[in-house]
Amino acid sequence: MKTAGSWSHSLKFLLFSAVGIFMFFIPITVKGKSSIPLDHLVTWVRDTMGEAVPLYALLVILLGAVYPFYTKTWNKDRVTTTFSLLKVVGLVAAVLLYFEWGPSWLSDPNMGTFLFEKLVIPVGLLVPLGAVFLAFIVGYGLMEFIGVLVQKIMRPIWKTPGRSAVDAVASFVGSYSIGLLITNRVFKEGKYTVKEAAIIATGFSTVSATFMIVVANTLGLMEMWNTYFWTTLVVTFLVTAITVRIRPLSRMDDTYSGGEGQPEEVVTEKYLQMAWRNAMDTSQNAPAFFTNIWSNLKDGFLMAMSILPSIMSVGLIALLLAEYTPVFDWLGYVFYPITWALQLPDAMLAAKAASIGVAEMFLPALLVAEAALVTKFVIGVVSVASILFLSASIPCVLSTEIPISVPKLLFIWFQRTVLALILATPIAYLLL
Repeated sequence: MKTAGSWSHSLKFLLFSAVGIFMFFIPITVKGKSSIPLDHLVTWVRDTMGEAVPLYALLVILLGAVYPFYTKTWNKDRVTTTFSLLKVVGLVAAVLLYFEWGPSWLSDPNMGTFLFEKLVIPVGLLVPLGAVFLAFIVGYGLMEFIGVLVQKIMRPIWKTPGRSAVDAVASFVGSYSIGLLITNRVFKEGKYTVKEAAIIATGFSTVSATFMIVVANTLGLMEMWNTYFWTTLVVTFLVTAITVRIRPLSRMDDTYSGGEGQPEEVVTEKYLQMAWRNAMDTSQNAPAFFTNIWSNLKDGFLMAMSILPSIMSVGLIALLLAEYTPVFDWLGYVFYPITWALQLPDAMLAAKAASIGVAEMFLPALLVAEAALVTKFVIGVVSVASILFLSASIPCVLSTEIPISVPKLLFIWFQRTVLALILATPIAYLLL
């Protein structure tokens, strides 16, 4: 017979998990726009607060630039020193943009203005607000419940715990920043190893389906949206299944943060019963509601402080290189033998588009907007499936506590881009 205590744990799990699922995973239509409630909430805050939102973003960048020097961690190692200084560069760029003091190239709609309005402000609102509702996803047993049910799929194919399926879905329906927020939180709790966290951060944390619509619109692919969406989904996770089996991910440290971890129990029978038991254990041991919310909000705000100045600096440098230097033309020659061998129309243009994706994932779509349909389709898939880019997702990964270096991230981007080209091209020829 269930006690009052067990009923309360069951109610906590069911009620709070339902709130989390609704906020992160259930698209609803508001004013003609279909998206998840969390995205609608961010839009509402942005519309309601008006002119205060850019000021808020500037203050977050200011705090993020100052924080490493305030905590005296800015010179901990070479990478930290570099990014601490880059955050100061990001602050300078944001101040010039906000007060409209900067040179004309900085306020160009495709340069600083694009970064500030399309990336910095949405991420600056999404991460802290998402962190509040993240408590409902990770704090009361939902990840443990789902984890047991999909364990037999996740572990053999992607070498990650079953609970990582929640990260993957959160990224696709929400945002890579939300997926990384979940990953970082679970990693710090000792429920992912370094290797598992790195696989999830570089293999599942894609741009959202909402942003994929923007890419599809730019490329004129909305008439075949379902074909494009499902091809991108399949290619992305096939690429991840391959990259986990090759270096550098295959050789990463398989230990937990801080030494001791809470590995997922391997279940071989009575899956539903074990899923429920694990969920109840988590619900019973959950911290007080407001303590949990505050802890998540604080983590989310600190992460936003770390991400925003990095987006402004690293993203701006990447966009400047793409616009004003031949760096990505040169890099395109690396991919040209692949696009040529795959018989893609406009092979050199496709190669350059593949290379420029490391700067900002939206740039490849702009580059091939007038190309042949097969080329547009393939590059549209590759720009999402490669996952990593310097204007936002790489700074986001580096803002987590997952110990993975910039060279490794860039090498994984290269691997993913090559594999995505090889997988997407025959699919495009078959379907189009």
